[in-house]
Amino acid sequence: MPTIHADDFHDLITRDFASQVSPNATQRTTLIVAGVYIIVIAILWHIPFLSWIIYPFKLLTVGFHEMSHAFMGVLTCARIHSIELDPDEGGVTSMSGGISWLTLPAGYLGSSFIGACLITCGFNTNASKVATIVLAVFFLLTLWWARRNWLTWLLIAGMSGLILLFWFVADGVALRYLVLFIGVMSCMYVLWDVIAIDDTIARKVNSSDASAFAKICGCFPSQVWGVIWLIVAFIFFAAGIIVGLVAFKQTAEEQKADSQDFLPTPGSGA
Repeated sequence: MPTIHADDFHDLITRDFASQVSPNATQRTTLIVAGVYIIVIAILWHIPFLSWIIYPFKLLTVGFHEMSHAFMGVLTCARIHSIELDPDEGGVTSMSGGISWLTLPAGYLGSSFIGACLITCGFNTNASKVATIVLAVFFLLTLWWARRNWLTWLLIAGMSGLILLFWFVADGVALRYLVLFIGVMSCMYVLWDVIAIDDTIARKVNSSDASAFAKICGCFPSQVWGVIWLIVAFIFFAAGIIVGLVAFKQTAEEQKADSQDFLPTPGSGA
């Protein structure tokens, strides 16, 4: 009976993983588009007036952040009073009870996890359709907790319309790139928010999730927690890409055929 040595087994696993994460032509296109998104978002973020192009998506990622606080609050038996977004790209989740050392980091970690999941789904048309259905549930929950906040209603109405529009373009292919964009935007917002806007690391304001978390834990200053959360966000971002490469190996033609059998658009040929 042949024996398999540990080194041979390690080489086999390494080769198999390398083949799994090696992108095909369709995946390479997706990676290139994601790279372009990163560059465009980074440029638009800092140019006056042009930054308004991505303003609605900034508010959406703030919504992901606040919803993550609320969801962890529910899991830790907190009572959620409200979620509010403001025009200055800020937000607040009002709750009582819960476990603070879980609800405070949930904003950054939850929104980066959501971004990673959307990036993964952005590699496949049908997965993107499923992602938008999950987003619809997220929208409904957010509206329930933010029912008195007009900006949240306006944002969700606009995003819902945009998603429906992209669902009908090119048999859902446009939807895939929209989901990918939202995922990249959410992950990038976490990185930028931790470093500069919320100033966890740059430390320009006195109050932040990290500073509140540091007061509770007492073992590290807020800057250290900001770095830790930043590292976790990078890990989520990389994991989203890797999972997308491994899980969705279909070509563009195969995705189009599969899409016509799963929630097809009128006139798609299904």
